[in-house]
Amino acid sequence: MNGPKKDYSYCMSKNILVSVAWPYASGSRHLGHIGGAYLPADIFARYNRMIGNNVIMVSGSDVHGTPITVRADDEGVEPIEIVNRYHAEFLSYWEKLNIQWDNYTTTMTDNHKEVTQEMFLKIKENGFIEKNKSIQAFDPKENKFLPDRYVEGECPKCNYLEARGDQCDSCGITLDPEELINPKSKINGNPAEFKETEHYFLKLSALNDKLADWLNTKKGWRPHVINFSKSFVDEGLQDRAITRDLDWGIEIPDNELGDGKKIYVWFEAVIGYLSASKEWAVNNGTPEAWKDFWLDENAESYYFVGKDNVPFHAIIWPAMLLAYGDLNLPTNVPANQYILIKGEKASASRGVGKTLNDYLDEWNPDSLRYSLASILPEQNDSEISEDEMIRRNNEELVAAWGNLVQRVFSQYINNFDDLDTSFEYEKIDEELIEGAKNCFKTTGEMIEKVELKSSLQNVMAYVNSINAYLNETEPWKVIKEDKKRATGILHCAITSIDACATMFTPFMPTTSKIVSNAIQKEDENSWGINEIKKGAPLENIGHLFKKFD
Repeated sequence: MNGPKKDYSYCMSKNILVSVAWPYASGSRHLGHIGGAYLPADIFARYNRMIGNNVIMVSGSDVHGTPITVRADDEGVEPIEIVNRYHAEFLSYWEKLNIQWDNYTTTMTDNHKEVTQEMFLKIKENGFIEKNKSIQAFDPKENKFLPDRYVEGECPKCNYLEARGDQCDSCGITLDPEELINPKSKINGNPAEFKETEHYFLKLSALNDKLADWLNTKKGWRPHVINFSKSFVDEGLQDRAITRDLDWGIEIPDNELGDGKKIYVWFEAVIGYLSASKEWAVNNGTPEAWKDFWLDENAESYYFVGKDNVPFHAIIWPAMLLAYGDLNLPTNVPANQYILIKGEKASASRGVGKTLNDYLDEWNPDSLRYSLASILPEQNDSEISEDEMIRRNNEELVAAWGNLVQRVFSQYINNFDDLDTSFEYEKIDEELIEGAKNCFKTTGEMIEKVELKSSLQNVMAYVNSINAYLNETEPWKVIKEDKKRATGILHCAITSIDACATMFTPFMPTTSKIVSNAIQKEDENSWGINEIKKGAPLENIGHLFKKFD
């Protein structure tokens, strides 16, 4: 055998929408945010682009969330100042972490406003939005109604003491402020009062059965997502107000409720996936291209969020899509659970965990991506510590992968002039190459099922098999006696390293490209074995990762 032949592709091209949670432009992000949604989405999107799928990955900064006005009130500034500050910061995160967006925008654009208002009117026309009276929290001292996030109290389900008026971060249940035990105004800590006001409601109750039927068709969803969603719907959905007494937000496209009311953020923000897709299409010079992802029945859509966003993405957003009609419902909502720091959920608002900037100042972005991907909380909450991150960097990236590349490259470069390229592969070499082919297949299958942590472990296991192969074949000894055989071993090792670089690309795009570009190839497969040129020189790339003391 003279080396591997041109590999194969694994799937026919698909249109795939990767939708990622919209972060509130109200504070710096931490590792929990990145590991919870943004890194998994980027890994998944990169892989799908590599295998030839037509992918758009969209998100943006949520500028109308009440956490923004809360911070603005605390700082004594206008909300737009908070928005501009943190939107710029988020853009710097994505660049430094190499998060590859097709469109990262904001909910402040005219496009988003128009799409939101159009969707509101269509759902209303279809009979799923109606006016009704509701009881809203009121602060008599401030003489104003309190949005949900301005109310805190004890969760009636799990007794968490810092539950918000829209949701409990501890158990994930959605709430209305009046359901809280001892609700208090976040502005001044005074007990909240409740007064009647008129608002528009989304008639979730009328969509209950359709949602239940749809959820029963979903296969392969993570157990905590599908079980929570089915249980929530089985209990019977209640109609929810989609407007609030606010002066910050998108205007209601009719005046039936009078002045001083806006579309509420939980209804408006999820529409961002559609508005961002339309904005991408226009920016791309193909204004109708969004339809490939939203109207094509064979298109797939994946929503990367944290488990606190499951109700909004697995229940409420699908309900809105059903109420609107004709648009694709989610293929999967692979929500991650929480990343814990010393047993507590990472939280920007509560100051739990370092900010992302703290790590980006010290870490190679690929090292950070790898360490986070290694502990993704896909099925259960995952504890993270800096010690564990450092261990993975030092033992796995530096000692196993980086050292493998370095010693093979050094052997080849130092002895290139004396190597005999007329070699043939032996059985042990063929077995290693076959292992790479199998690794491509299983890694791809895992990523397609959004089992990203396992897929990364699978690639690292193959790295370890290459190290074991070198320990058994000992090319540094063989080269003194049999240069032809030593060349075969090194060629096989370089082919296998190149395969690893390809498989690592969704996880560590920068360093993987460095390795791949240093190796000359007869052909180039985006996802598969490449045939390495015999006798071609290698580029000396130095150390890929730094070791932490």
